[in-house]
Amino acid sequence: MIEGHPEGDHLAGELPSALESGEQIAARLAGKRPAMFIDYDGTLTPIVSQPEDAILADGMRDVLKALAGLCTVAIVSGRDRSDVEPLVALDGLIFAGSHGFDIKGPDLFMEYEGGKERLPDLAAAEHDLHERIDPIPGARVERKRFAIANHYRNVADTDVPRVEQAVRDVLAKHERLRLSHGKKVYELRPDIDWDKGRAVFWLLEALGLDGDDVLPIYLGDDVTDEDAFAALHGRGIGVIVGEPSYKTNAAYSLRDTGEVQQFLGQLVGLMRDE
Repeated sequence: MIEGHPEGDHLAGELPSALESGEQIAARLAGKRPAMFIDYDGTLTPIVSQPEDAILADGMRDVLKALAGLCTVAIVSGRDRSDVEPLVALDGLIFAGSHGFDIKGPDLFMEYEGGKERLPDLAAAEHDLHERIDPIPGARVERKRFAIANHYRNVADTDVPRVEQAVRDVLAKHERLRLSHGKKVYELRPDIDWDKGRAVFWLLEALGLDGDDVLPIYLGDDVTDEDAFAALHGRGIGVIVGEPSYKTNAAYSLRDTGEVQQFLGQLVGLMRDE
């Protein structure tokens, strides 16, 4: 089990393809309104060496725009909201940044109060992390409003343990923070019960989408998305992108961002045919 996250029952490679399960998903959607929740990095864009290079392709933006004209679409990202919003550059969407700590959409705004109380802890930890991690070649400390990402994608394999140890040493000094893992990143976040899954439930309630006539669909590719997959288990549909080594709570899989675009296009077609 991955630290701090629920363990699912299946590997992604054991799950049915969402693209090849169109009839089954259409049956789940019959008589219901979909509400779409989609991660950004690794789901809408491929994982890249530098986060600022994760640019949304025109085709993906077009299908998102079409989808948003038919149902609620929320981008749920580990990035800061102010970072991911201009990357998507579409009106009418909801953006949940920092794993759901910072949410904004049409006539909607929320910063989770417990996260704001931890901002001084994050500021102190950021200072400590820069001192310990900046000297490691290729390592990068990225401060977000409600988290600190410590990237090691460009770090030599022999130096990765140095990054992890530095993060754990800093964590030991800041008891109100916790460690979470992602793709080539160690992240410190407020140690409170708030994550992407809880943020999705908050959005469903805030938007009046928590009734039985709504089918939430969540697409994500990383460990932090497992909280949302677990939260929606039995209530909605979780789709994991890629083939991570851990067991997932998702019900379907897609191989890559290309298949994500095709799947979203299928959903647009289903909704237009109704």
